[in-house]
Amino acid sequence: MRFLPPSGVVRAFEFQDAPELVRLDPRWYQASLNFVHLGFLHILEGTDHLLFLFCLVIPFRRLRSLVPIVTAFTVAHSITLIASAYNFAPDALWFPPLIETLIAMSIVYMALENIVGASTVHRRWMITFGFGLVHGFGFSFALRQTMQFAGSHMLTSLLSFNVGVELGQLLVLVLLIPMLDGLFRYVVAERMGTIILSALVAHTAWHWMIDRGAILARFRFQWPVLDAAFLASLLRWLMAAVALAGLVWLVSVLGRWRAARNAEAKAEGTD
Repeated sequence: MRFLPPSGVVRAFEFQDAPELVRLDPRWYQASLNFVHLGFLHILEGTDHLLFLFCLVIPFRRLRSLVPIVTAFTVAHSITLIASAYNFAPDALWFPPLIETLIAMSIVYMALENIVGASTVHRRWMITFGFGLVHGFGFSFALRQTMQFAGSHMLTSLLSFNVGVELGQLLVLVLLIPMLDGLFRYVVAERMGTIILSALVAHTAWHWMIDRGAILARFRFQWPVLDAAFLASLLRWLMAAVALAGLVWLVSVLGRWRAARNAEAKAEGTD
């Protein structure tokens, strides 16, 4: 369907099945509520994202330890989600299968890290930040068919989708933490339970990685044409990468400084 608003800019819509009420020119708050709902449902229906979150929670079940880890994941996937919505991501056919394969690999890595011994919170949040960039592209694929309903409020809708995702993650954390605490307290020892649960997750994600990798192998990778448009896009991504690296370094330094201050305060209190 084509919609011609008073502004004169034609908007094309695609509908599947029989949609319910569709606002062709929504207000900002209508678009925001719609995308909060979409983000909330997406995280609850996304099995791969839930398993990744599950791997994050297993070794760090205290809210204070989880805050920097989940925050790093949130910031990272927000960056790539917004970048992809504004067409800064590759549009090649091999890109979605590549991202899906990398998401499965991230779950396998986190599960194996839990098995061999969970890293410190400081190291875990940096790894989570890197994997969050990949998961953000995965979130963007779910928005390709729904961004048409954002109207003229694209940025508001993207931020609202992220809010919905975070609300869904918060609900999962509220449910998972007491369940894992009860499991490790009354059923199985924490270390053995961590190994068993992580092994089950790794086994599932490993099969996903193999299947998705087989799909990715069907595509032929073609090197991009070295023209002015490609160089300009490459320069933008390099600038973004440098900015992200600087941000990670700054947060890392602040985290170490705060940890050192806490250690000194504890030492002074002991003395």
